[in-house]
Amino acid sequence: MSKKTRFESLPYPTGLIKWLYKSPILLYRLGLGFLVGRLFMVMTTIGRMSGQPRHTAIEYHEFKGRKYVLSGWGTRSDWYRNIESNPHVTIQTWRGPESVRARRTTSEGEMAEAFEFAMSNPTMRMVMKSVGSDLTLEQFLAQKERFTFVTFDPADLPTPEPLKADLWWVWPIFLALMVVSVVWLIK
Repeated sequence: MSKKTRFESLPYPTGLIKWLYKSPILLYRLGLGFLVGRLFMVMTTIGRMSGQPRHTAIEYHEFKGRKYVLSGWGTRSDWYRNIESNPHVTIQTWRGPESVRARRTTSEGEMAEAFEFAMSNPTMRMVMKSVGSDLTLEQFLAQKERFTFVTFDPADLPTPEPLKADLWWVWPIFLALMVVSVVWLIK
């Protein structure tokens, strides 16, 4: 395998960056998942060590009726290691929760479809170019182990409970405070 690119050698996120990556989860909990649910899904996995539900906000893309995610940190991602341990997960998008079986795309046919999807999407094309300038399908397939694409199949086994909108109660309080503030400013 060739030398690691700048993208491949990015450190795993911590601190503020990790919090920013998790911010769509807060929006889902506030009942505002519909605002970000066309770009970010919440994936609920079972922790490989804790056995507890783990929620991950992750960018996804739909192509030819399938949802795909690209693990930016490859097989080092915690969520990816969790699905290796237990692939039965729940995903939530703007359409609502789905019980699915997550799996890495590995066959040449699936990888060719993932490549077609990546080349049709400007953001994914930029990510792909960070690994190798203007990859052709043949070059991509020759380096396919560098790309961790995951797709989802309908599940017939139980999956974790989806993330609940458990912070909806914040909105009435927020609106009440806004009304009190406006009344106070008018006086």
